[in-house]
Amino acid sequence: MSFAGLSLHPTLLTRLAELNYQQATPIQLSAIPVILSGKDVMAGAQTGTGKTAAFALPILQSILNQQLHAPSQLTQALSTETQSISTQAQSPQTQEKPQSISKVIRALVLVPTRELAQQVHHSIEQYAHGSGITSVMVYGGVSIGAQITQLNNGTDILVATPGRLLDLLRKRTLTLSQLTHLVFDEADRMLDMGFKDEIIDVLKQVPKTRQTLLFSATLDDRIFSFSKRLLQSPKVIEVAKRNTTAASIVERVYNLDGNRKCAALCHLIKVENWQQALIFSRTKQGADALVKQMKQAGVSAEAFHADLSQAVREQVLSQFKSGELTALVATDVAARGLDINELNYVVNMELPFQVEDYVHRIGRTGRAGNQGQAITLLSVDDEPLLIKLETFLDRRLPQQWLAGYEPDLDQMAVTTRKTTKSALKQQARKKALGQRPSRNKK
Repeated sequence: MSFAGLSLHPTLLTRLAELNYQQATPIQLSAIPVILSGKDVMAGAQTGTGKTAAFALPILQSILNQQLHAPSQLTQALSTETQSISTQAQSPQTQEKPQSISKVIRALVLVPTRELAQQVHHSIEQYAHGSGITSVMVYGGVSIGAQITQLNNGTDILVATPGRLLDLLRKRTLTLSQLTHLVFDEADRMLDMGFKDEIIDVLKQVPKTRQTLLFSATLDDRIFSFSKRLLQSPKVIEVAKRNTTAASIVERVYNLDGNRKCAALCHLIKVENWQQALIFSRTKQGADALVKQMKQAGVSAEAFHADLSQAVREQVLSQFKSGELTALVATDVAARGLDINELNYVVNMELPFQVEDYVHRIGRTGRAGNQGQAITLLSVDDEPLLIKLETFLDRRLPQQWLAGYEPDLDQMAVTTRKTTKSALKQQARKKALGQRPSRNKK
């Protein structure tokens, strides 16, 4: 269906046509009408499905409608400011500046990382172009002064990370008293990163009467439980089966020895002529060590993790997006919120400890209908994690050998009582039985 069939404002439709947005994605088709109706929404949508437009477009429409129906408020504000200026002219000793007419924050979009803040803010600015609606983003790691200056000029939409938002609220730099829309983007990542307490503190600062929208790559029991604090009788929207990966992603698992992973990776990059690859490492130290080895092998690569300054991270990301770098080696925390167009390859140097992270990792490729490949380099010590992952996904991952890098079959995985195959299967069975009653209630 085209966007014209979604009852969007003519200004927005014109802008979407300029951006060459033709057909709405499944999440947009499902979410936009519900959000326009004013209901709270809890939506399961991975990165790359068009979820930003799914919540941004109806919010922009709501703000446009508010502007059309509030001319009397503007007239009253102008009158008040004129009286204030007149009073000060009569009383030179008064040093206070007249209160300027500034926009009030109507919508707050909370995101887990600065990279996602930049991505969402950029998208909103694109959609809002020509409408007169403004957006400001705030996040930590940079000067708070420049952000305060932007907020003093007023904005309709605020995109923020929880920590910096609370800093600004404590400084009384902004108010959320007129908020009508509250969005949680990548809510599961915010919980993973320990922002639960910050979110609760933010809730104390926003009106109880509001529309709340929660978007999460995974909708599990934890999200459903936490959503009860945030949402009122929400409409649950899922455009794909839970815990599934995009159909446009081809998954490959190569069995090989741990000490040959880097060599195998560089071999694949060169033989298959990869242009861009996002590579995941569990640790910052592992990322740095891998980059050093890849450079020695003649592959242009840089690390991307929290120990790097914000300026360095932005420079590295810019080089990767422009094609100057072939490989970006990132940790899970640093890569959250990364938006890289036409990323064809994602590589897991090791399987993540949290099975949900696998879905997040490989969801960076195969976006917007494009074909992508997710490659996992599996050594024997990863096998217990593979069992957990396959139980979570409810399917087997195809395994194969890479010619010239076949594994030493005499190696054995280090197992404990908790990581034996029988123990992991028993854990998975208990988890499945525990979830069954909640599923029947839905």
